[in-house]
Amino acid sequence: MDASRSATRTPRTRAERQRETREALILAALDAFSRDGYHATSLEGIAHDAGFSKGAVYSNFASKSDLFLALMDFNQEMLQDADWDPFSTADTASADKTEPSTAGGLDVTQMVRGFGLATLEFIATAARDESLVLALRERMQVMIGAYERIATEDRPAGEALPAGDVARLMTALDQGVTVLALSGITSMDSALIRSGLRRLIDPASAAGDPAPERDGSTASFPGVDQVQRLLRDMPET
Repeated sequence: MDASRSATRTPRTRAERQRETREALILAALDAFSRDGYHATSLEGIAHDAGFSKGAVYSNFASKSDLFLALMDFNQEMLQDADWDPFSTADTASADKTEPSTAGGLDVTQMVRGFGLATLEFIATAARDESLVLALRERMQVMIGAYERIATEDRPAGEALPAGDVARLMTALDQGVTVLALSGITSMDSALIRSGLRRLIDPASAAGDPAPERDGSTASFPGVDQVQRLLRDMPET
Protein backbone atom coordinates (compact mmCIF):
# COMPACT_ATOMS: atom_id res chain seq x y z
CA MET A 1 0.00 0.00 0.00
CA ASP A 2 1.15 3.55 -0.73
CA ALA A 3 1.67 4.93 2.79
CA SER A 4 1.85 8.53 1.59
CA ARG A 5 -1.54 8.28 -0.11
CA SER A 6 -3.05 6.66 2.96
CA ALA A 7 -1.65 9.36 5.22
CA THR A 8 -2.91 12.28 3.14
CA ARG A 9 -6.38 10.92 2.49
CA THR A 10 -8.88 12.87 4.59
CA PRO A 11 -12.18 11.38 5.74
CA ARG A 12 -15.32 12.69 4.09
CA THR A 13 -17.34 15.21 6.02
CA ARG A 14 -20.94 14.58 7.04
CA ALA A 15 -22.10 17.06 4.39
CA GLU A 16 -20.10 15.23 1.72
CA ARG A 17 -21.58 11.87 2.74
CA GLN A 18 -25.09 13.34 2.66
CA ARG A 19 -24.49 14.80 -0.80
CA GLU A 20 -23.16 11.46 -2.07
CA THR A 21 -26.19 9.65 -0.65
CA ARG A 22 -28.56 12.13 -2.26
CA GLU A 23 -26.82 11.83 -5.64
CA ALA A 24 -26.85 8.02 -5.44
CA LEU A 25 -30.60 8.06 -4.75
CA ILE A 26 -31.23 10.44 -7.67
CA LEU A 27 -29.26 8.23 -10.07
CA ALA A 28 -31.10 5.13 -8.84
CA ALA A 29 -34.40 7.00 -9.25
CA LEU A 30 -33.49 7.91 -12.84
CA ASP A 31 -33.15 4.22 -13.69
CA ALA A 32 -36.25 3.20 -11.74
CA PHE A 33 -38.58 5.85 -13.17
CA SER A 34 -37.23 5.26 -16.69
CA ARG A 35 -37.67 1.51 -16.37
CA ASP A 36 -40.98 1.25 -14.48
CA GLY A 37 -42.70 4.62 -14.89
CA TYR A 38 -43.73 7.16 -12.28
CA HIS A 39 -46.70 5.38 -10.72
CA ALA A 40 -45.17 1.90 -10.60
CA THR A 41 -41.90 3.04 -9.02
CA SER A 42 -41.67 2.80 -5.24
CA LEU A 43 -39.38 4.61 -2.83
CA GLU A 44 -38.51 1.24 -1.29
CA GLY A 45 -37.32 -0.02 -4.66
CA ILE A 46 -35.23 3.09 -5.27
CA ALA A 47 -33.62 2.76 -1.84
CA HIS A 48 -32.86 -0.91 -2.48
CA ASP A 49 -31.32 -0.19 -5.89
CA ALA A 50 -29.14 2.53 -4.37
CA GLY A 51 -28.07 0.30 -1.48
CA PHE A 52 -29.79 2.30 1.26
CA SER A 53 -32.72 1.93 3.62
CA LYS A 54 -36.07 3.59 2.93
CA GLY A 55 -35.24 5.94 5.80
CA ALA A 56 -32.34 7.31 3.75
CA VAL A 57 -34.83 8.31 1.06
CA TYR A 58 -37.11 10.12 3.50
CA SER A 59 -34.17 11.90 5.11
CA ASN A 60 -33.45 13.48 1.72
CA PHE A 61 -36.86 13.70 0.03
CA ALA A 62 -40.30 14.35 1.50
CA SER A 63 -42.16 12.17 -1.01
CA LYS A 64 -41.94 10.42 -4.37
CA SER A 65 -43.03 13.62 -6.09
CA ASP A 66 -40.28 15.53 -4.27
CA LEU A 67 -37.73 13.00 -5.50
CA PHE A 68 -39.05 13.26 -9.06
CA LEU A 69 -38.77 17.05 -8.94
CA ALA A 70 -35.18 16.69 -7.73
CA LEU A 71 -34.53 14.41 -10.67
CA MET A 72 -35.97 17.01 -13.03
CA ASP A 73 -33.61 19.55 -11.45
CA PHE A 74 -30.71 17.14 -12.03
CA ASN A 75 -31.63 16.80 -15.70
CA GLN A 76 -31.97 20.58 -16.10
CA GLU A 77 -28.61 21.49 -14.60
CA MET A 78 -26.99 21.74 -18.02
CA LEU A 79 -29.61 24.32 -19.06
CA GLN A 80 -28.34 26.64 -16.34
CA ASP A 81 -24.81 26.45 -17.74
CA ALA A 82 -23.87 29.55 -19.74
CA ASP A 83 -22.18 27.25 -22.29
CA TRP A 84 -25.37 25.29 -23.07
CA ASP A 85 -26.03 25.40 -26.80
CA PRO A 86 -29.14 23.76 -28.32
CA PHE A 87 -27.49 23.96 -31.75
CA SER A 88 -24.45 21.86 -30.85
CA THR A 89 -24.04 18.57 -32.67
CA ALA A 90 -23.05 15.21 -31.28
CA ASP A 91 -19.32 14.52 -31.06
CA THR A 92 -18.78 11.67 -33.49
CA ALA A 93 -15.02 12.05 -33.64
CA SER A 94 -14.32 10.12 -30.45
CA ALA A 95 -12.40 6.89 -30.92
CA ASP A 96 -14.49 5.30 -28.16
CA LYS A 97 -17.61 4.06 -29.92
CA THR A 98 -18.84 2.07 -26.91
CA GLU A 99 -22.47 2.86 -26.25
CA PRO A 100 -22.71 4.28 -22.71
CA SER A 101 -25.36 2.99 -20.34
CA THR A 102 -26.86 4.11 -17.06
CA ALA A 103 -25.81 2.72 -13.67
CA GLY A 104 -28.75 0.32 -13.84
CA GLY A 105 -27.79 -0.99 -17.26
CA LEU A 106 -30.37 0.84 -19.41
CA ASP A 107 -29.11 1.99 -22.78
CA VAL A 108 -29.46 5.70 -23.45
CA THR A 109 -32.44 5.44 -25.79
CA GLN A 110 -34.34 3.31 -23.25
CA MET A 111 -33.58 5.79 -20.51
CA VAL A 112 -34.56 8.92 -22.46
CA ARG A 113 -37.78 7.36 -23.75
CA GLY A 114 -38.67 5.86 -20.37
CA PHE A 115 -38.06 9.08 -18.49
CA GLY A 116 -40.15 10.97 -21.05
CA LEU A 117 -43.05 8.61 -20.38
CA ALA A 118 -42.57 8.93 -16.61
CA THR A 119 -42.60 12.72 -16.98
CA LEU A 120 -45.95 12.60 -18.78
CA GLU A 121 -47.31 10.49 -15.90
CA PHE A 122 -45.97 13.00 -13.40
CA ILE A 123 -47.44 15.98 -15.28
CA ALA A 124 -50.88 14.30 -15.29
CA THR A 125 -50.58 13.82 -11.52
CA ALA A 126 -49.20 17.31 -10.86
CA ALA A 127 -52.03 18.94 -12.81
CA ARG A 128 -54.41 17.84 -10.04
CA ASP A 129 -52.27 19.25 -7.21
CA GLU A 130 -51.81 23.01 -7.05
CA SER A 131 -48.55 22.79 -5.09
CA LEU A 132 -47.10 20.44 -7.71
CA VAL A 133 -48.37 22.67 -10.53
CA LEU A 134 -46.35 25.54 -9.07
CA ALA A 135 -43.26 23.34 -8.67
CA LEU A 136 -43.58 22.04 -12.22
CA ARG A 137 -44.03 25.58 -13.54
CA GLU A 138 -40.75 26.59 -11.90
CA ARG A 139 -38.91 23.76 -13.70
CA MET A 140 -40.43 24.66 -17.05
CA GLN A 141 -39.42 28.27 -16.48
CA VAL A 142 -35.79 27.12 -16.23
CA MET A 143 -36.03 25.75 -19.76
CA ILE A 144 -37.82 28.86 -21.03
CA GLY A 145 -35.15 31.03 -19.42
CA ALA A 146 -32.37 29.04 -21.09
CA TYR A 147 -34.01 29.44 -24.49
CA GLU A 148 -34.65 33.13 -23.81
CA ARG A 149 -30.92 33.64 -23.36
CA ILE A 150 -30.30 32.01 -26.75
CA ALA A 151 -33.11 34.00 -28.38
CA THR A 152 -31.74 37.26 -26.96
CA GLU A 153 -28.15 36.58 -28.02
CA ASP A 154 -29.13 35.62 -31.58
CA ARG A 155 -31.95 38.14 -32.00
CA PRO A 156 -32.00 39.55 -35.57
CA ALA A 157 -32.35 43.25 -36.26
CA GLY A 158 -35.94 44.34 -36.67
CA GLU A 159 -37.47 41.38 -34.81
CA ALA A 160 -40.78 42.52 -33.33
CA LEU A 161 -41.62 39.38 -31.33
CA PRO A 162 -40.25 39.65 -27.75
CA ALA A 163 -37.44 37.24 -26.89
CA GLY A 164 -39.58 35.77 -24.11
CA ASP A 165 -42.28 34.80 -26.62
CA VAL A 166 -39.68 33.26 -28.93
CA ALA A 167 -38.32 31.30 -25.96
CA ARG A 168 -41.78 29.90 -25.15
CA LEU A 169 -42.22 28.82 -28.77
CA MET A 170 -38.78 27.14 -28.71
CA THR A 171 -39.70 25.34 -25.48
CA ALA A 172 -42.99 24.22 -27.01
CA LEU A 173 -41.11 22.77 -29.99
CA ASP A 174 -38.60 21.06 -27.70
CA GLN A 175 -41.30 19.44 -25.54
CA GLY A 176 -43.67 18.75 -28.42
CA VAL A 177 -41.02 16.79 -30.30
CA THR A 178 -40.66 14.50 -27.30
CA VAL A 179 -44.41 13.83 -27.29
CA LEU A 180 -44.26 12.97 -31.00
CA ALA A 181 -41.35 10.61 -30.38
CA LEU A 182 -43.20 8.91 -27.53
CA SER A 183 -46.07 8.39 -29.98
CA GLY A 184 -43.71 6.51 -32.29
CA ILE A 185 -42.81 9.35 -34.65
CA THR A 186 -39.01 9.23 -34.54
CA SER A 187 -38.27 11.03 -37.81
CA MET A 188 -37.85 14.33 -35.90
CA ASP A 189 -34.14 13.81 -35.40
CA SER A 190 -31.63 16.21 -33.88
CA ALA A 191 -30.74 17.90 -37.18
CA LEU A 192 -34.36 18.72 -37.98
CA ILE A 193 -34.97 20.00 -34.44
CA ARG A 194 -31.97 22.34 -34.67
CA SER A 195 -33.28 23.61 -38.01
CA GLY A 196 -36.68 24.30 -36.48
CA LEU A 197 -35.20 26.16 -33.53
CA ARG A 198 -33.15 28.36 -35.88
CA ARG A 199 -36.29 29.23 -37.84
CA LEU A 200 -37.96 30.39 -34.64
CA ILE A 201 -35.03 32.67 -33.79
CA ASP A 202 -34.30 34.11 -37.24
CA PRO A 203 -36.86 32.97 -39.85
CA ALA A 204 -35.48 35.07 -42.71
CA SER A 205 -31.92 33.79 -42.42
CA ALA A 206 -32.88 30.22 -41.59
CA ALA A 207 -35.15 29.99 -44.64
CA GLY A 208 -32.02 30.22 -46.81
CA ASP A 209 -30.22 27.43 -44.98
CA PRO A 210 -29.80 24.13 -46.82
CA ALA A 211 -32.05 21.30 -45.75
CA PRO A 212 -30.59 19.54 -42.67
CA GLU A 213 -28.47 16.50 -43.44
CA ARG A 214 -30.23 13.47 -42.07
CA ASP A 215 -27.80 10.66 -42.74
CA GLY A 216 -28.63 8.55 -39.70
CA SER A 217 -25.69 9.83 -37.67
CA THR A 218 -27.99 11.66 -35.26
CA ALA A 219 -30.04 9.94 -32.60
CA SER A 220 -33.47 8.69 -33.68
CA PHE A 221 -34.96 9.87 -30.36
CA PRO A 222 -34.62 13.54 -29.26
CA GLY A 223 -32.06 14.10 -26.52
CA VAL A 224 -30.24 10.79 -26.88
CA ASP A 225 -27.07 12.36 -28.28
CA GLN A 226 -26.92 14.88 -25.43
CA VAL A 227 -27.30 12.17 -22.79
CA GLN A 228 -24.64 10.06 -24.49
CA ARG A 229 -22.18 12.93 -24.15
CA LEU A 230 -23.13 13.51 -20.51
CA LEU A 231 -22.63 9.84 -19.62
CA ARG A 232 -19.29 9.69 -21.43
CA ASP A 233 -18.14 12.84 -19.64
CA MET A 234 -19.32 11.69 -16.21
CA PRO A 235 -16.30 11.20 -13.88
CA GLU A 236 -15.47 7.72 -12.67
CA THR A 237 -16.45 7.02 -9.07
